[in-house]
Amino acid sequence: MKTAPRKTADLSAQIAQAIRDAIVSGELIVDARLPSEAELSDQFQVSRPTVREALKRLAAQSLIRTQRGASGGAFVNRLSFEDAYSQQVTTSTLLLSMNAVSFDTACEARYALERACAALSAQRRTADHLATMRAEIFRQSQPGLTDEAFCASDVTFHRALVDGAGNPVLSYQLAGAVEAMQPLMNMITFTARSREEIIGLHSRIVGALEAKDADTVDTALIDLEHYTRRLAHDVAESKRKPT
Repeated sequence: MKTAPRKTADLSAQIAQAIRDAIVSGELIVDARLPSEAELSDQFQVSRPTVREALKRLAAQSLIRTQRGASGGAFVNRLSFEDAYSQQVTTSTLLLSMNAVSFDTACEARYALERACAALSAQRRTADHLATMRAEIFRQSQPGLTDEAFCASDVTFHRALVDGAGNPVLSYQLAGAVEAMQPLMNMITFTARSREEIIGLHSRIVGALEAKDADTVDTALIDLEHYTRRLAHDVAESKRKPT
């Protein structure tokens, strides 16, 4: 592990990056014990509090775990898709909120990614996935459901479609698209959308998944994308009109 820190304030971040690179490259393998804080302090020529801060950064990313006791220390973690899932969602949310990403760009990416799962989900979805989607359709049809709850239900519905593909890599990659982009789109369009229209499209999707009809799933997702874009356009136009 090597690093050449340039700014004092960046020392812990650079040390964390050096250790992370060693983990990713395989220099440090799963369950390997990291050098002690004193050893890392000598290696990087920094104070122990700086090393401690670097280790906290790695632990926050689930890349390492710490154990107490005589045989304790910091160890390389076996990172699971579940561990990385929330980080993917957070990163995607930050990217969308902090950068000038247009609604159309986000919408295009979100549905292109989900449609990539349609064929696999049509073949591999389980009874549990279908049950989850039907339960959310029922929930969405309840007259007293708040917009916030409808949005959460919408996310759960599409998450079940993605997970139905039975591929954890795809589920991880799509975490940001579904969990970050979907709420963004709902937030922009909720004042103009028809719940009945969305429920109808969701019903088409789950019916096609049950019938293992990948083409109809794909078509329904295309229709949902077009409907979402039209809503966003209508909302934008209404805001431009003088009051």
